[in-house]
Amino acid sequence: MGSSVASITSAPRHFVPSHRCRRGVARMSSAPALVLLAATWALSDTAPAADMDAMAREASITGIEQALADHRYSVAELAGYYVTRIGLIDQNGPSLHSILEVNPDWESLAHDMDRELSGGGPTPDKPLFGVPIVLKDNVDTADRMQTTAGSLALLGSLPRRDAFIVRRLRAAGALILGKANLSEWAGMRSFQQTAGWTGRGGQTHNPYDPARTPSGSSSGSGVAVAANLAAVAIGTDTGGSIDGPASANGVVGIRPTVGLVSREGVIPISTTRDTAGPLARTVADAATVLTVIAGYDPDDPATSYLKDHPPPDYRQALKADNLKGARIGVLRQYAGFNDAVDALLDRAIATLRAQGAEVIDPVDIPTKAAIDADFRKGKFDSDSEIVQETEFKAAVKSYLATRRGPGPKDLQGLIDFDNAHAAQEMPYFGQDVFISSERRGPITDKVYLDALERARRLAGPEGIDAALGKDHLDALIAPTSGPASLIDYIGTGGGGGGGGHFTELAAAAGYPRMSVPMGEVHGLPVGLEFVGTAWSEFKLIGLAYAFEQAAHARRPPGGIVVQ
Repeated sequence: MGSSVASITSAPRHFVPSHRCRRGVARMSSAPALVLLAATWALSDTAPAADMDAMAREASITGIEQALADHRYSVAELAGYYVTRIGLIDQNGPSLHSILEVNPDWESLAHDMDRELSGGGPTPDKPLFGVPIVLKDNVDTADRMQTTAGSLALLGSLPRRDAFIVRRLRAAGALILGKANLSEWAGMRSFQQTAGWTGRGGQTHNPYDPARTPSGSSSGSGVAVAANLAAVAIGTDTGGSIDGPASANGVVGIRPTVGLVSREGVIPISTTRDTAGPLARTVADAATVLTVIAGYDPDDPATSYLKDHPPPDYRQALKADNLKGARIGVLRQYAGFNDAVDALLDRAIATLRAQGAEVIDPVDIPTKAAIDADFRKGKFDSDSEIVQETEFKAAVKSYLATRRGPGPKDLQGLIDFDNAHAAQEMPYFGQDVFISSERRGPITDKVYLDALERARRLAGPEGIDAALGKDHLDALIAPTSGPASLIDYIGTGGGGGGGGHFTELAAAAGYPRMSVPMGEVHGLPVGLEFVGTAWSEFKLIGLAYAFEQAAHARRPPGGIVVQ
């Protein structure tokens, strides 16, 4: 089926959430944030809904900046446009369910920004001024919104302060519009977990075909950007949680090198693999957001490298001729799972060559057989799973200790909560990964340390770096995944569209990767993945930008009629 959202020509004055907390859980707190989504808005007479749709749909960051400077619309009108779309499309109509809650203070924040504009602002150090952005619901905000990882267990328990990246976003002028749905606990609860489903927010749907998965775990972030419910979004990634939703929803996603973006104030899974990154409709927008959120944070030791090596302005990488003379290797090992996807890959390779790149096809990850053999050990026994489960048990306890108010304080407490509220939290899948993680030893355990060393070595120095070095390559490419699979609560959970463990490769090494729209298969988007060595974001962004400008492969979702 081809696609999602038609023009909005009218705006209801009130809309209410289509998901509400189940009665038994809602009694735990009377906090206003138990209402998942409530807002009222009417577009002003000077900016009718149809005009705002023409001006703001698919708007880029630079487009928003220019429109505000030209007074074509105000920050409040732009934010109201997105809030209206959330009501019509996300909570009603196609009911994409990508947004868990709208910031109850969005209107006052927007009016404050408009007053700043009328006073001659903003200053040049605010590259995101007035840009509405949504955050995955595992990123702390110390405002009237909740941060829950999609779990009812954390409702009413509040972060003590904004996450580091949220503080940077606010300082850059961004308007934090709301929290996005996800795969509960960022996909950490069960191997049978359904991508994009949470106890708090229900099921997120793909805007190109609501019967299909949005992929996970940053599902709501990807859908919100694709469906024009926000300008840009923040996701998080431990394995494939940024690039998977980017591919499935036809947007750009960047998973940075571990340590480029602080994880302070982000609900953790793995201290050695977690990172946050942008999802956006263009490479330029993603580069702008990454420039804002990257940087040294003394509260996250992983960023210590940046203390003496500050990250560049990634917007400087945006040059259309970046592919001239570039050497790019094709990982056919991670293709071949879908003939139509292979055809898109071949077309992408032709585009790269036409733009002056030297494409070496194929190249191999020399350790792929060993990595695949490790995944076949069993779902609880692979190095990847040992690392994540061991680190999660310790990291989530440390994180929960920072929260104010009621709620579980360790992993066992989360398990107990889910058991006590099984009807709400476990109607489709259980918590086998939680239980396995609770049984793991400490991070000093030799089994864990050996798994960590082996996984990093096979994926990084002996894997990605070896492949890059053998042919003196600038980057590696492969399909991010196949077209989105059907949502399935009974079988596999509908997590993605095939493609092996390519997105896991860079995650295990802690290296960067990014997904850019490559085309569509029967109306469903498919991404092209660019992978490099540590700290190579500038190069990857440059190559991806040049490909994007030449390929013009993204088609916005459209076609679901809003009733």
